[in-house]
Amino acid sequence: MSGAPAWWVLPAAGLVLLFAVAAAALDGVLDPAGRGQSFGWRLGRPVWETARLLRQRRRTTVAPDALLWRAGTAGPLVIALLMAVVVPIGDAAVADPQVGVVWFNALDVALWLTVWCAGWGANSVYGLVGGYRFLAQALGYELPLMFALTAPAVAAGSLQVSEIVTAQHGLWFVVQMPAAFVVFLLGVAGFSLWGPLAYPVGRDLAGGVLAEPSGVDRLVLLTGRYALLAVGAGMATALFLGGGAGPLLPGWLWSLIKTAVVLAALVAVRRRGPTLRADRVMRLAWLVVLPVTLLQLLVVSVLALRGV
Repeated sequence: MSGAPAWWVLPAAGLVLLFAVAAAALDGVLDPAGRGQSFGWRLGRPVWETARLLRQRRRTTVAPDALLWRAGTAGPLVIALLMAVVVPIGDAAVADPQVGVVWFNALDVALWLTVWCAGWGANSVYGLVGGYRFLAQALGYELPLMFALTAPAVAAGSLQVSEIVTAQHGLWFVVQMPAAFVVFLLGVAGFSLWGPLAYPVGRDLAGGVLAEPSGVDRLVLLTGRYALLAVGAGMATALFLGGGAGPLLPGWLWSLIKTAVVLAALVAVRRRGPTLRADRVMRLAWLVVLPVTLLQLLVVSVLALRGV
């Protein structure tokens, strides 16, 4: 695998946005609130919602910190695009640094700041509480996510994403480390404010971090959430599902197919269970998920030492 030419940045960004729109369309189809509407209307919800938000007048609050607020609302989309540069499609990625896994994890941590700024900058009670909810929740999922990312790196003996993909030519890592795969997907749901980990944008808080943004600001923030899901699905494909490995079809197409399947599964779980409070997330993460992830990492380390 090799780094792609610099001009690949634009089509890569377009691909992330395309997957984000597809995720939003699937979310609209699966939304129980839209069952009375036609399938075509629900499928086209991203288009209608985009048109509505582009026409909507931008609201503001009393004495907001405009710089932090704008940076916070744009942050998730920017971070998703920066994450995408190390996610391979087939045999190529925009960039393939030797520390690609560290790059991905560092940007995930940077989300802490952007989401908190989106809540703090609005100078709103709902947004502020939503931002602090995210910080509390992130304290729970971040360590398990970090060790879930470490497991494939240990098995491959490298932090380079291309080397991890190459190491799976004989057996996909999802077979060898299923617990790490599930924990990674939970981490993706966490940093995307999604499904059972959507507490920072809960309805009990009038949307939390999403309570105050409107117009283009809200459109960019919502796009960022779906883009983070898409990039997380792409990274799961590279780290655990063999990347572009597969019969008959070209590698780039297998990467897209696997990413689409994982993304569809992530979107589908949004309304399949209750939203967990941050204190419960921390309790489950520290007492159950983290020990399981560490045990998985221990097993992977032993297998790696034995050359399995």
